[in-house]
Amino acid sequence: MPRALVAISEGSEELEAIGVIDVLRRAKVNVTVASVDKTKTVKCARGSVLTADALMKDVSTKEYDAVVLPGGMPGAEHLRDCSALIDLLKRQKESGKIYAAICASPAVVFAHHHLIDGIPATCYPSFREEIEEWKNHKVVVSDNCSTSQGPGTAIDFALQLVASLCGEEVRDKVAKGLLY
Repeated sequence: MPRALVAISEGSEELEAIGVIDVLRRAKVNVTVASVDKTKTVKCARGSVLTADALMKDVSTKEYDAVVLPGGMPGAEHLRDCSALIDLLKRQKESGKIYAAICASPAVVFAHHHLIDGIPATCYPSFREEIEEWKNHKVVVSDNCSTSQGPGTAIDFALQLVASLCGEEVRDKVAKGLLY
């Protein structure tokens, strides 16, 4: 069973976080939701409260098939500033494992830490100047990096992750169950 970590923080965009978590779990991916904050309880960008499975500092040295970041502000900034998460993302990139982000996070986290230098990527359009090779697509896959634009593209993003982790057949089955 593939393993994925979804990082969250105060100010994360809840639709993107929950959309990815839900779709991955429907595909039977073993998902760990990790807070980069000091507590597992996180108040998201629109006021929803999520409870993480763990704190990032306690799970960042484990192996994952995918590490996924929702966007939202200031959540993306908190993710950017978490050294344990950044170390994990760098290991994912170096080992050829999936690292993925949506909305502000491709620009605020990935571009800031040079995780998307020289490869096509996308993000929330107002952050496009931060990305060298920005593409105006719902989802962009470049090698082991997946990026997406925002809340309205979260299901497309999550289904692409399912395809990468579990195959097209599982992706199609999950999409059908979502009436997508």
